[in-house]
Amino acid sequence: MNRLIKIIMAVLFVSLLSSPAAFAKSDNAKESLVAVGDSIPFGYNLGQTNQNPAKTSYPYVIGKLSDLRVRNLGVSGRQSGQLLTALQTNQKYRQAIIHSDYVAVTIGSNDFLGILRAADAESREKQVPFEVILAGMLKVNSPVIFNNITQTIKEVRLLTDSPIVLYNVYNPFQTYDPFLLYGVAETYLPGINTVFENLASTYPDVYLADAYSAFRDNEDEEYVLPGDIHPTEAGQAKLAEIGLDALKLD
Repeated sequence: MNRLIKIIMAVLFVSLLSSPAAFAKSDNAKESLVAVGDSIPFGYNLGQTNQNPAKTSYPYVIGKLSDLRVRNLGVSGRQSGQLLTALQTNQKYRQAIIHSDYVAVTIGSNDFLGILRAADAESREKQVPFEVILAGMLKVNSPVIFNNITQTIKEVRLLTDSPIVLYNVYNPFQTYDPFLLYGVAETYLPGINTVFENLASTYPDVYLADAYSAFRDNEDEEYVLPGDIHPTEAGQAKLAEIGLDALKLD
C-alpha cells in the first residue's frame, strides 16, 4: 500500500510539473513596488474624487513601465512623523513593506509647507519680518523632520532589504506666485535637498530621486497643476522617470 501511494504521488507531481498552468505567470508572481508617503504618490487632484490613489500617479506609472505590482499607500496631507508612526505600528504598512521588492518614499513636503504657513501667521501676528520667522522655524524644526525621515528609512530597512528610492522636495510654487513663495522656496530648498542626498547616501540600497532638479524651471503648469502645488500627469510621469533611473529599472 505504501508503495502504491508513493507511485500515485510521483505521478501527480510529474503531471503538475508538465502542466502549462504550473508555469503560467500570475499577477501575484510579479515583483512589487510599495509606495509610502503623502499626496504626491497618491496623485492628489488627478482623480475625479481623491478617494483613491490616481492611476496616473508615479507609482502606477513605474509599475506599468516595469511590470510591477503596485501597493500605493500614499496619504494626502501626511507628514513625516505620521508616516513613521504608521510604519512602526500599522500592520498593513509593515506587511506591505515586508513583502515588497522595491519601496518608494516621498515625504517631507507637508512638513515644510506647514512651517511656511506657521511662519506667515506668526509674522503677521508679531509684525516681525517673515524671512526672520521662517529662518528661525526651519532651524528648530528641520532636525526633527529629518530625524523622522531617517527613522523611516531605518524602519523600512528593518523590515526588508528591498531597494528604496527616496524622493526629495521639488519647488511646488509657480514662478508667478503673487506671494513670491517661489523665490522663498528657492532660497531654502537647495540646503534641504542636500540633507536628502546625504541621507540617501548613508544607507545601503537607498537611492535618491532628485525631484527638485527634475522640476526646476518646469513648475509653471507643465509639472505642477495651475493654482495648485501637486504634480500634473506630466509631472507624475517625470517622477516615475527619475524613480526608474534611480532604481535602475527598465
